[in-house]
Amino acid sequence: MGIVGMFQPIEKFSQLIHATKTLHFTCISLLLSAVSRSELLASLFSIQPVAMALVLHAGKTNKNAFKALIAAEYSGVAVKLVENFEMGVSNKTPEFLKMNPIGKVPLLQTPEGPVFESNAIARYVSRSKADNSLIGSTLIDYGHIEQWIDFASMEIDANIAKWFYPRKGHGVYLPPAEEAAIAALKRALGALNTHLASNTYLVGHSVTLADIILTCNLYLGFTQIMIKSFTSEFPHVERYFWTMVNQPNFKKILGDVKQATSVPPAPSKKPAAQPKETKPKTKDEPKKEAKKEAEKPKAEAADEEEAPKPKPKNPLDLLPPSKMVLDDWKRLYSNTKTNFREVAIKGFWDMYDPEGYSLWFCDYKYNEENTVSFVTMNKVGGFLQRMDLARKYAFGKMLVIGKDPPFKVKGLWLFRGQEIPQFVMDECYDMELYEWKKVDISDEAQKERVNQMIEDTEPFEGEPLLDAKCFK
Repeated sequence: MGIVGMFQPIEKFSQLIHATKTLHFTCISLLLSAVSRSELLASLFSIQPVAMALVLHAGKTNKNAFKALIAAEYSGVAVKLVENFEMGVSNKTPEFLKMNPIGKVPLLQTPEGPVFESNAIARYVSRSKADNSLIGSTLIDYGHIEQWIDFASMEIDANIAKWFYPRKGHGVYLPPAEEAAIAALKRALGALNTHLASNTYLVGHSVTLADIILTCNLYLGFTQIMIKSFTSEFPHVERYFWTMVNQPNFKKILGDVKQATSVPPAPSKKPAAQPKETKPKTKDEPKKEAKKEAEKPKAEAADEEEAPKPKPKNPLDLLPPSKMVLDDWKRLYSNTKTNFREVAIKGFWDMYDPEGYSLWFCDYKYNEENTVSFVTMNKVGGFLQRMDLARKYAFGKMLVIGKDPPFKVKGLWLFRGQEIPQFVMDECYDMELYEWKKVDISDEAQKERVNQMIEDTEPFEGEPLLDAKCFK
């Protein structure tokens, strides 16, 4: 080995030392530049940390605003709820409409401009903090979070809204549409219940944005319309919801949450009477009033000449008199507490006038939709409320039958006259939801069925009664 060869290993070792020193100084310069991991990620994803407080335009009880506020608590982002917000006023101002032309809330004011739509706002708040676990740490987590956000909006929120808002007068109330919404909601809650049977959270092992949005959507249902008998069919959903709303960051925004104890009643079909408009008096009115006083005698004379038109009679009042007095039967039915068959049923047939009255069986056409007990009973109750216009001319019994869904709805009705009154068919839309069959009282089997329905005999046609309601 020559002299040069002897020094080659030493030269390589020197190069290695030099490279190590270079790397060392590079690391030191990075540290000195104070570039944190979160700032590096923020720059990579074009997300700048929010320096000023974000302003949220919404009411204090808006469940869609809760999404962003809870996300802000988890993210450590300052979000200020605008003061003195008044729905229908604050969101109709030119300043607000410039930020959101359709005037909907919530709306978030940011340094870069406004953001509307509640899920978009919650995403913005969550992503304002780099490396936020609310939005997931892997691509598949992100995909699953977005999946459950869509599910919470399309399957849960939309169907709760279709059920709740028409009952509060915000939209047309249609029983078939309500039934469809409840069925779709039950299907969604069933799928959610299955997922939560083996998962504490929707994605991973901690709260994500999906949990925040789903819980806020469920909040409307649990607090306004989904009573215990409804939610008890989904025990894992119940456990999940109460776990979420009692987390400190949720509770800070939502407060103490209590479940609804009753379903809001269905609205009456009759529109509310509109108050007459009164015009303010003008300066010229005293002169006009003096003129009217002079003309008053003439007007009074004209009124005396024109007799008031009599109110048209109900066609049923024009029928020949009947030996059956309906109020007597209703009184006997209400006052009979014992020996019902011997007293009330016998009394009914003694009073019954087949020439002046007719009996009708009715069967609900869509029993397969009757999958929720209290909804089915509310449906029947609503029907009886809307039959109030026939109270003078009718008596009815409605039975909800079965131990398990789907429940059957059957009824018996006594009407004045030989046909179902036309004004009832025209005014009460529930009538078309039933199949109607006139009772043949010469058939002993049909007559016995009438007795059983009046008496609430149980079991009825081999099945237990879930509920029995009387219209009298």
